[in-house]
Amino acid sequence: MTVQTHSTAAPRKTPASLPAQGGPAAQGQRLPPLNAGDQLTRAEFERRYLAHPNIKKAELIEGMVYMPSPTRLTQHGQPHSDIVTWLGAYRAATAEVRAANNTTVRLDNENEVQPDALLYRTRGGRTQVSEDDHLAGPPELIVEIAASSAAYDLHVKRRVYQRVGVQEYLALQVYEQRADWFVLHEGVYETLAADENGVLRSEAFPGLWLNVPAFWAGDLAAMLANLQAGLASPEHTAFVGTTG
Repeated sequence: MTVQTHSTAAPRKTPASLPAQGGPAAQGQRLPPLNAGDQLTRAEFERRYLAHPNIKKAELIEGMVYMPSPTRLTQHGQPHSDIVTWLGAYRAATAEVRAANNTTVRLDNENEVQPDALLYRTRGGRTQVSEDDHLAGPPELIVEIAASSAAYDLHVKRRVYQRVGVQEYLALQVYEQRADWFVLHEGVYETLAADENGVLRSEAFPGLWLNVPAFWAGDLAAMLANLQAGLASPEHTAFVGTTG
């Protein structure tokens, strides 16, 4: 199973982990185009992608090329911004924790993804920064903004995240206004239950509380107020003591 994600937010460079490629491209000839539905190896996908900088985003999933449609404001842009702000506030109050937005993560030799947002521990975790400034290894928390429960984020990517050991996976399904927070227990994802107020509380990051009703209402102030309550909890204080 192969999942790869790339973006043209910044100029692309050939990953250092890939061997130099010969053949027609190396001799100055044009590569075939990269099209949705193509069945390619990882190396051929990256060669074609790098040769076509006009392509804004492409993914390789189980050997097939996917090209997501441009994201919409209310379906992705605004909720994505709120989640990034929420994670950033937690990172600011928590030692040795880092957040990232749309950053490439090399999970293993066959899986390279670009989650909407993530959190990882800089000490005691499995994620490292590579020499070419990518993340390598599964972060403790990945967040994806999905259009609906039918999106591949809830199926192919979820299976990959579970297999490689991503400790928690928060999938936010905009169409259904549903939040599924999966927690890895003995190698299998189980769904985290919300409290009576609709608040989800991370196990991997104590004090990281998400007020789900406020999130779907677009009430960032209420989200951050609830997070501040989590940051003031004894669990977060104890967690900071172990990481600081």
